[in-house]
Amino acid sequence: MQETERPTTRGRPPKITPERIVNAGIEMGLPNITFVGVAAALGVSHMALYKHVPSLEALKQMVAEAIFSRWQIPPVASESPSDLMGYLIDFSASAQALVKCNPGLTPYVIRRLAATQPMLDKIDEHQSQLARRYGIVKDHARWLLATVAFHCIAVADTVYSVAGQEVTGEADRATEVAEMEAEFAEGMRALITGALAMMEQRDLQARG
Repeated sequence: MQETERPTTRGRPPKITPERIVNAGIEMGLPNITFVGVAAALGVSHMALYKHVPSLEALKQMVAEAIFSRWQIPPVASESPSDLMGYLIDFSASAQALVKCNPGLTPYVIRRLAATQPMLDKIDEHQSQLARRYGIVKDHARWLLATVAFHCIAVADTVYSVAGQEVTGEADRATEVAEMEAEFAEGMRALITGALAMMEQRDLQARG
């Protein structure tokens, strides 16, 4: 007697979680994110994804927040560079790498109004740690980090946007990027030197 074939059972539909959503978005890259693309990566319909994220902009914001939360800011601890300038240079290099590795992130981190509360909390905690580590007032820590971050992120975004464009002639793109990065590093060092000098001048004026 021949056995009757049992109908194949369908497995459970893929679970949609915030972590899976942001991982798919990060893999895709912020400039390339679409609802259909992320849904396909998750193995679900775009309508199912809409139940978890209300709009494309909200999806991009969600991914940007995840990228920022995963950013390993150089730790402010006893083993940090002994001088404040050394730490700020390390911080600048870290922010530069963040932009280089995540095209399209800049609008979500350079504008305060675009930052979410978890992002603002992370920034505030970093400022507090810097103030404690180097014995400066919180307002000075806030101003220093904001100044360095703003200019670093803006310039890095320009550098890597230009580097991604087609070049004419025989120009070696890798060489061009290396040259721009060297100029970028020197420019940030100059900016940090000037910012620290301004902070010291403000201190002297406040005491005088």
